[in-house]
Amino acid sequence: MSLIKKGIIASEQIAIGKVKLMKKQKVKISTEKISDEEIKLHVDKFEKALNDYKTILSETKVDNDTQKQVIEAHLSMLDDPFLSESVISKINEHYSSDKALTDTIDEMVVMMESLDNEYMRERASDYKDIGQQLLYKIKGIENQKLDSLEPNTILVSKELTPYETSIIDKDNVVGFLMDLGGKTAHTSIIAQTLGIACLVGMKDITENVKDSQTVIIDSFKGICIIDPDQETLLEYKKKKSELDDEKSRLQKNRYNKAITKDGRDIDVMTNIGNIEDLEKGLESGAEGVGLFRTEFLYMYNDNFPTEDEQFESYKKVVEILDGKSVIIRTLDIGGDKELPYYKFPKEDNPFLGWRALRFCFDMNDVFDAQIKAILRASAFGKIRIMLPMVISVEEMEKALEIIENNKKELKDANIDFDENIEVGIMIETPASVIVAEDLIEYVDFFSIGTNDLTQYILASDRGNEKISNLYNTYNPAVLRAIKKVIDVSHKHGKWTGMCGGFAGDTKATKLLLGMGLDEFSAPAASIPKIKDVIANNSFEEAKIYADEILQMKKTSEIERKISE
Repeated sequence: MSLIKKGIIASEQIAIGKVKLMKKQKVKISTEKISDEEIKLHVDKFEKALNDYKTILSETKVDNDTQKQVIEAHLSMLDDPFLSESVISKINEHYSSDKALTDTIDEMVVMMESLDNEYMRERASDYKDIGQQLLYKIKGIENQKLDSLEPNTILVSKELTPYETSIIDKDNVVGFLMDLGGKTAHTSIIAQTLGIACLVGMKDITENVKDSQTVIIDSFKGICIIDPDQETLLEYKKKKSELDDEKSRLQKNRYNKAITKDGRDIDVMTNIGNIEDLEKGLESGAEGVGLFRTEFLYMYNDNFPTEDEQFESYKKVVEILDGKSVIIRTLDIGGDKELPYYKFPKEDNPFLGWRALRFCFDMNDVFDAQIKAILRASAFGKIRIMLPMVISVEEMEKALEIIENNKKELKDANIDFDENIEVGIMIETPASVIVAEDLIEYVDFFSIGTNDLTQYILASDRGNEKISNLYNTYNPAVLRAIKKVIDVSHKHGKWTGMCGGFAGDTKATKLLLGMGLDEFSAPAASIPKIKDVIANNSFEEAKIYADEILQMKKTSEIERKISE
């Protein structure tokens, strides 16, 4: 008999496949105290497990930047002296190597998960993964193979760690079903990048499926169907075939310009954190980069990257773009993103604390190095600078002064750069929306960051599963804020783009087009569909549609209209 289970929609698609159930093997932990004579044996056992896992990571064939970054992060954690010292200290207190390891990992995970910080919660997941890998090595247990899956595999698990997602056989996996997680979880982002079906936050899906069971994921509706009957299976095979045909059509047209039926030209760009993202975006038809997240250059490093290191990274991007433009966002660290080599002060509300531009203003050398690197790279291609988390004219004036000072230093050193480089800001706080009319006088463009803007306007933590229903960009308050920002920029003869997750929601494309959005910057998988929606609508039709939605007072009412 068929069973239907609901989940949070993380990536929209239809998938039909066989279950690969990832249940972590339960390991019996030795609770008996060891003797003095056994201490060295258990220390050696732990150190061998540590070194063996390091060797496996070091010898793993790296296929992409994401995998490289995850492996480097795990190697860095394994080199953390606190991990080894804590485990060995516990062994010296006569705990077995497996007990000492699990207690240490549990302590680290509890501490990290208690923090009001999404980045640290993600690191907790990394430590769980590392602890499991080391425990399996100590106990001589083989891992489940994820790098060689059967075609049309639907992977079912409590959650996937960053390392697990980095080694998955991406050619054969067609969907993810997860007990845990939200829309911004690592698994969700991977699924969106791959363009595969994904439901998260399902609570008990791992208890309701078995290996090799047939499952349908309809993540447009937020459901999965376990053991579908023949009629349902045939219905979804037809739907999937239609979707595949549409995908083929979209792929054929992906390099076409996004021009409305009445001649309005819209820029469709991609968001990147590395070269792999850039290549995927261009392959999907992106006309440039609307957001280069530079924090990844800092997060997967063992120190602040130098001016020269950053210059080489930015230069490589503009050379690959070959005349297309890139918007480089200056360092947006803090909040949910921290650095392995720099200790941030403890904050009760890190999303409201010392992050982004606030951090950069206090870290003069770090900020100057980045600005100089961006300016130097601008001599090789079309670069725009974007400043995150600006809330006032005072901050804008200070940032522009810093940029001008760095320009002067480069000019004095006879180093080439684009003297007319454009500067814009991320609109991601209620303050920046309210004073948009003042800020627009200081910038060349706005780019709306809907992820933070939504959580700040709605006072709803986007990483909190308990209130995930409140975090909704279709809320009238958020939509009206977006409309205000676009209108302000147009009034002053300037333009507004969007680089938050909402830009990649193809159900919202017609609405945003009608609101007057000039540029969409989205994940690679969304780009062909965004272009198609734009090409099949006139701006005037979309404007009437958007005006109707902007009059609505309820999120539910808006979502019904969007789904028609």
